[in-house]
Amino acid sequence: MRKYLRRINISQRRTTVIVMAVLALLGGLTTGRDIWFTLAYLLGMLLIISFIWAYANIRFVHLSRLTRTRRTQVGRPLEERFTVRNTWYIPKLWLEVRDYATLPGHFTSHVVHNLGMRDSYSWRVNTICRERGRYQLGPLRLRTSDPFGLFPMEKDLTPTTNVVIFPLTFDIHTFSLPIGILPGGDALRRRTHVVTTNAAGVRDYVPGDSFSRIHWRSTARRDRLIVKEFELDPLADIWIAPDMAIFDHASASRTAAPATSGSSDIPSWLTPEKFTLPESTEEYTVTIAASLAQYFLRQDRAVGMLAYGQSAEIVQPDRGERQLNRILETLSVLRAKGQVPISDMLNAEAHLFPRGTTLIVVTPTPREQWGTASRQLARRGLRLVTVLVNPASFGSSRSTDKLAAVLQANGMVTYVVNNGDNLTAVLSRAARQPGHFSLT
Repeated sequence: MRKYLRRINISQRRTTVIVMAVLALLGGLTTGRDIWFTLAYLLGMLLIISFIWAYANIRFVHLSRLTRTRRTQVGRPLEERFTVRNTWYIPKLWLEVRDYATLPGHFTSHVVHNLGMRDSYSWRVNTICRERGRYQLGPLRLRTSDPFGLFPMEKDLTPTTNVVIFPLTFDIHTFSLPIGILPGGDALRRRTHVVTTNAAGVRDYVPGDSFSRIHWRSTARRDRLIVKEFELDPLADIWIAPDMAIFDHASASRTAAPATSGSSDIPSWLTPEKFTLPESTEEYTVTIAASLAQYFLRQDRAVGMLAYGQSAEIVQPDRGERQLNRILETLSVLRAKGQVPISDMLNAEAHLFPRGTTLIVVTPTPREQWGTASRQLARRGLRLVTVLVNPASFGSSRSTDKLAAVLQANGMVTYVVNNGDNLTAVLSRAARQPGHFSLT
């Protein structure tokens, strides 16, 4: 409404000047006095110069946006730098840069004053990312006007980019897995692009192969470049299955802390180490899954992920930093909107888990049906770990204590996480063998 009234005022102002110019011209034609003609010429020149000035302001300007990184993490800053440059000889009294980014708390809109000819102005915006997800940066809208405010003009800069905010991760020092023996113990007959201790053979060099893979004896004997091929180590894959079904998740009612944005340095109390998770089982589940993936990938284990959220997400097991980025990017947009319970999901995707696979389930379910489902999975030869996110600590009337006791009685490795727990301490506690324990 305020914007509409402002447009009416500007239109009335411009109309008034035009009417005054026309009346002055008519007065000069009627009376023949020079003062009326002079006034008409002045008002006409005012309109022409104002229009040219406003047109030059919006036309001869260059706006650049530099985002330091397209991927960051919850609790870390997203930094952007904007530069406005006047590319003509007429100074610009003011320019308004309005940003329509969807990132929460990312306030980048700015007003530039007194931009001289061929001059430039820059500002920096630091925003602490508080919500995971994929967000849009832009589009930008540039607004300006002439000194008299008769011809306001706008220009939309439509190009947009996306930024991905990874979920928060905690360092885990040690994570207990149930004891199991992989049948056979032979190398897996599966080619891999990473270097392992199992050399499977040699082949001709192709562009892109690392020089460290060259087998020099075969190269000298055949008089051409020969590289070694490797197979995966005889270690079982690890699958992480966060429960993103909508049925059992809970959230504590608390107003989120306001986001802070500005051009100054980041205050010490906003450092990532002191960032606290939102009080919801969804965020705890995602954070635990991300932390576990980071822990095992740093140990050079093959890690995959399975989750049914707003869509079915399957990340096949792999190693390395690229796999970690793939899992974190998937988790960043995953929401607890699934309609399939965790036990049904695992039964539907049972073909993904060969015998000896380690399956880590992160779930807030208090249903005792999971105890039955976990026993069935264990009978198939899977090494099962359950991380229970207790919904009772998030304000729900249901608790996972009874389910944890059932899993413990069945000899299942079980962790229990409550709202406000230090995830590094809880998930790093050593387990007692053969796994009859519960961490609270």
